[in-house]
Amino acid sequence: MGEEISATGFTSEDRAQFARRLAHETAHVRRLFETNGFAQSDHMIGFEIETWIVDHNYFPAPVNTQLLAALNDPLVVPELSRFNLEFNCAPLPLSGEALAQAHDAFVDIWRRCNAVTHRLDAGLVMIGTLPTIRDADMSYDNITPANRYYALNNEILRQRSGRPIRIDIAGAEQLVSEHCDIMLEAATTSFQVHLKSPADLAHLYYNASIAVSGPVLAACGNAPFLFGKSLWEETRIPLFEQAVVLDGPARVSMGAGYVDQSLLEIFEENARDYDVLLAMSFDDAPEEMRHVRLHNGAIWRWNRPLIGFDDDGAPHLRIEHRILPAGPSFIDMIANAALYLGLARVYAMQGGDGSGGLSFADASRNFYAAARHGLDATLVWPGVGEIGADRLLLDRLIPAAREGLADFGVTDSRGYLDVIEQRVSNRQTGAAWQRKALAARGGDLYAMMAAYCEGQRSGAPVHEWEI
Repeated sequence: MGEEISATGFTSEDRAQFARRLAHETAHVRRLFETNGFAQSDHMIGFEIETWIVDHNYFPAPVNTQLLAALNDPLVVPELSRFNLEFNCAPLPLSGEALAQAHDAFVDIWRRCNAVTHRLDAGLVMIGTLPTIRDADMSYDNITPANRYYALNNEILRQRSGRPIRIDIAGAEQLVSEHCDIMLEAATTSFQVHLKSPADLAHLYYNASIAVSGPVLAACGNAPFLFGKSLWEETRIPLFEQAVVLDGPARVSMGAGYVDQSLLEIFEENARDYDVLLAMSFDDAPEEMRHVRLHNGAIWRWNRPLIGFDDDGAPHLRIEHRILPAGPSFIDMIANAALYLGLARVYAMQGGDGSGGLSFADASRNFYAAARHGLDATLVWPGVGEIGADRLLLDRLIPAAREGLADFGVTDSRGYLDVIEQRVSNRQTGAAWQRKALAARGGDLYAMMAAYCEGQRSGAPVHEWEI
């Protein structure tokens, strides 16, 4: 969840003070790593789902403030735009029926939120990019009224010296768009998986998360359209990367490489290489690491290390896996999480650095090939060489993910990995369904969206949806 702040802009003195406190806290983080000060508590999982609010024509409905006030649920929070919300699942021990429990929790909160949304004459839909969104919807007037978002907008434009943000995405068609605010970022909605691990394993899970991102994403694409253009299978990836471009290293990326010894390398890289965006200073003790955490929250690696705290106050480490799109259904999203978690476990525990022998350059190439082509992507895998994403998943990775879930002690009683297997075998991801459904309706995006929402309401996995 994004932390609210009390300012919308910062002075040079604010930035200098923040830098001093960030350096002090980063030194504290180093001491924690050197003295084994991070928690060795058991694995846990958490999830976030970003969702669209739409009207009866499937256009964005900017009513999140009214919806949040009426719902009054701490697990439902605002997002950057007035037509998005974020649902959160309370953390769960990663064992037994954890996946089924998360599924049921999301279905419950979804039903309650939808009931309130309908009273506002609107609806909810989970989809990576909303096909019916218009360029004009991405305006400054639709930013959620919160200091954090105003400050992000102001600081990003300040660091760009007022230059507009430009996206240029070439897929089946090409999209070029320019905006003088950060609202293009709001066109992407995701399903994020948080994996908390014992501290001595966290760097292995981080490397494993990077290594498996390509094939996982190939099985999960759900964002082929933006502003009426047919683009990548997972258009969220280039869109988000291009929506926050500043001088220096990329703010949204796969990162600079695997880590060698610990996640300390990432937090020191943050302090050393990235300019501060939100220079909000706090009076909390360095042990709270608020400046480290706030700075890290404005660097959007696709696999992002996070620092949090256990119930007893002990600091812990977790990995936020950010590559997955929202939707198509709850069973699809939990299935995507099962695939990721199972593979992360297998490769983290395999020995070595957690990468399974896949170079970082190949992991990065796999990721972007999967984002562009989905199950049609050709990937590189250790011991195999070049292989189609579908064959890699069916022959090697889905069986491996089953082993990984079992090693966690997770029971796949609802067959989530069967859903992945059938989706890949049928070659019907959310993105593939959208393309076929749009063609079957003569290019009518609104008719396609009506069918998509009906499929989502059914609760069935997307590979079972009729075209």
